[in-house]
Amino acid sequence: MKLLVFPPVEPERLLRIVDAAAPMLVVNAPDEETAIEQIVDADAFFGKITPELLERAGQLRWVQSPTASLEHYLFDALIEHPCVLSNMRGLFSDVIADHVMGFVLCFARNLHLYRDQQHDHRWAPIGGEVGRSDFVAGPAFVSPIDRSHLHLSDCTLGVVGVGNIGAEIWRRAAAFGMRILGVDPRCREVSEVLADVWPPDRLLDLLRESDFVVIAAPHTPETYKLFRRDKFHAMKSTAYLINIGRGAIVDLADLVGALQSGRIAGAALDVFETEPLPADSPLWSMPNVIITPHVAAASIHIAERHLQTLLDNIRRFVAGKDLATQVNKRDWY
Repeated sequence: MKLLVFPPVEPERLLRIVDAAAPMLVVNAPDEETAIEQIVDADAFFGKITPELLERAGQLRWVQSPTASLEHYLFDALIEHPCVLSNMRGLFSDVIADHVMGFVLCFARNLHLYRDQQHDHRWAPIGGEVGRSDFVAGPAFVSPIDRSHLHLSDCTLGVVGVGNIGAEIWRRAAAFGMRILGVDPRCREVSEVLADVWPPDRLLDLLRESDFVVIAAPHTPETYKLFRRDKFHAMKSTAYLINIGRGAIVDLADLVGALQSGRIAGAALDVFETEPLPADSPLWSMPNVIITPHVAAASIHIAERHLQTLLDNIRRFVAGKDLATQVNKRDWY
């Protein structure tokens, strides 16, 4: 058997790949010409497969994508080809879930607004100073300040796409005492969380009931621009949208309209239809919007996890076992 790697990997990773693949031959192609020659009798491929490479493949049985998302990887011939495709899902679940809860806490406690005020050296509690409790009477009644800060255990968090990432978001939100909702075409439960995952046809129910709506779904033909005006109108006017899934799922023009009209309370976005987000986007100047530049998955642990997933799948392939991260090519995940 032969594994073709292209683009080539550096010597350190190659040594570990060769060790995991034994006795399978590993070819680390230095250029496209070599890759085209070597793929003729390759059984497995890791890297960026192209229509030209796939056309030359004579006995390819497995392709390993270097990414978790597949919208930029798949093409018609690859979908129709009998080879098995696996991706890199599961690498980012915990760190992206942490990023989501950071967004949730910012909105719940107005941390983003206080950070803005800090730049102006301005002491101004959200809700106003009137009615603040003092050391004489104490907190004897609910003040406007109290009403302007959310108690997370009073809130509902809904996740669209309860895969590896969505499940971790559920677990963290549950630890804060939040009520949890979710929709997913496959998943029906999450270990350690006492809540059911609804089928996609209950998305509107989730939107109507959630204080925080988190998009953790992949970009697929079914999710492309799933969030348009109708979905924002189904949300509570006090609800926040969080997108750490894929930018193509949210129509930004409709989102801007929903934010400008007060249809929803705010949004936290790490991914966008167009990246970088254009400098003239109205989102930049909205105080109820938090923008991070596609960094929710940033972590010192990801590179090693990426390699371990590859090595695990190589060992499984050599042993004739099912791959750990096999995908349905027609569904894109």
